[in-house]
Amino acid sequence: MQELILTHINNKDMEALKAMLATAEEIEILHAFHDLTPEEQLKVFRLLSKDHALRIFEELDTDEQQNLLRSFTDEKAVEFVNELAPDDRVRLLDELPASVAKKLLNSISSAEREATNVLMGYAPKTAGRIMTPEFIRLSRDMTASEALEKVRKRAQEMETVYLLYITDSAKKLEGAISLKELVCSSGDTKVEELMSKKAISVTTDTDQEEVARILQDLDLLAIPVVDKEGRVVGIVTIDDAIDILEEETTEDIFDAAGFADVAGKESDRSEVLTKGRIWKIWAVRLPFLVITLAAGMAAGLIIEGFEAILESVVIVAFFIPLIMDMGGNVGTQSSTVFARGVVLGHIDIKRFLRPFLKELLVGVSMGSMVGVVAGVIISFWIGIPVLGLAVGISLIATMTLAAVLGFIVPFLLIKFKVDQAAGASPIITSIKDISGLFIYFGLITLLMGAYLQPTYEITGKYVTTEGFYFYVDMAEEEATVIGRVEGYEGAEVPEYITVGDETFPVVDVSVLSASKTAAVKTSDQRHSRISPITCVAS
Repeated sequence: MQELILTHINNKDMEALKAMLATAEEIEILHAFHDLTPEEQLKVFRLLSKDHALRIFEELDTDEQQNLLRSFTDEKAVEFVNELAPDDRVRLLDELPASVAKKLLNSISSAEREATNVLMGYAPKTAGRIMTPEFIRLSRDMTASEALEKVRKRAQEMETVYLLYITDSAKKLEGAISLKELVCSSGDTKVEELMSKKAISVTTDTDQEEVARILQDLDLLAIPVVDKEGRVVGIVTIDDAIDILEEETTEDIFDAAGFADVAGKESDRSEVLTKGRIWKIWAVRLPFLVITLAAGMAAGLIIEGFEAILESVVIVAFFIPLIMDMGGNVGTQSSTVFARGVVLGHIDIKRFLRPFLKELLVGVSMGSMVGVVAGVIISFWIGIPVLGLAVGISLIATMTLAAVLGFIVPFLLIKFKVDQAAGASPIITSIKDISGLFIYFGLITLLMGAYLQPTYEITGKYVTTEGFYFYVDMAEEEATVIGRVEGYEGAEVPEYITVGDETFPVVDVSVLSASKTAAVKTSDQRHSRISPITCVAS
């Protein structure tokens, strides 16, 4: 549908587009509409029939509705706002500038204005603010036939009729009944006999997120809203709950990626990040990138501090990305689980210990499984079991640490009321990378001592004879063989080595590193490597 619409717009064939829209299903138009630019949306909307346009307008997001209203004449804007359901109208007016909202509110019909003012009298983000006052009210002494007749007469005016509520003469909630139960029952059966007397309700001051979670958890299509006296004043439908949960979850995902302080709702954030001035985008994103940059520099210093290990056993460097990336993936997963859990109410900040300990167990178990598999593969692949052991333990420790950080960092930032709590990801990554490198190199030093090439303080000459590489310590008047040239494997290690006119006894034969390349440390503390030289272990 979207491709066809764009084709007609690009070809400027508006008559063909109008004919296509007239026969298309509303759901198809709606899906395509979301993917169009504001200019394209306006062109499409102007070609819709009045009834078609009103129904489409009611289903649009508030930012899309605002974009269209800006292009409408005053009369057309009032007409469309007047046709909205009261709860949808309030949601739109809340997003508009105060002067525009007031002008529209004063222009709509008195009945609709009264219904809107009632909802706007409740606190923002409460059940009273998002409910619709349009619902069908039944009495317990009605028969099923009478109830169905009332539903038939008023169904077109209602947002939903799948759940019906029974009230007394004072409008207090007595029970609920589904439309299915009415249709399937005998016509003369009393509503009192069919209704459920344990109807679940919320009060007008209940937080909108709590209302949405109740609808989601109990699989309800709607829930009645009662005032302080227990009178039913409206209902909240499942479509409103879905919008609320989607909005809150999307906001949290943006924050978790480090896009904090963009202000307002997700639509405002998205507009700033995609259409805002470049310096505004810098202000949002650069601070978190600076944290990551500083951590990268610190990681580089750590690697430099273990340079001797990397020179001795070069293959150690191959697995640094593995350890850092696996830790990063776990950290991202954990922080996302925490963020979504808080938004959906599955994690209570006041009872943080239990989900935290569970995530710790998850981190240890996942790290153990991945660490064992990686360790076994590396041991057989490289042929150095202790290297596989070092990598495996490092993965276990790093993944566990990342899982813990994914929960504890955003939790602490929320506790300290830091606005950038949602930008915890760079902090998690920084701590995890630095700690992971220390853990890995520490284990390499501890477990692979026999594979690490010793360094030598050169006070004499570095020479070769009879196919051997060695150094001479002039002060001690002795020599140490550190390897031999390929092709001289059968040669015997000499008891003495002659350098010029002097002869030195051979006191030691060192074991070469797995890289089979001789490495020495010179007297001026600079590291040097004899390369390319292929040596074999003595």
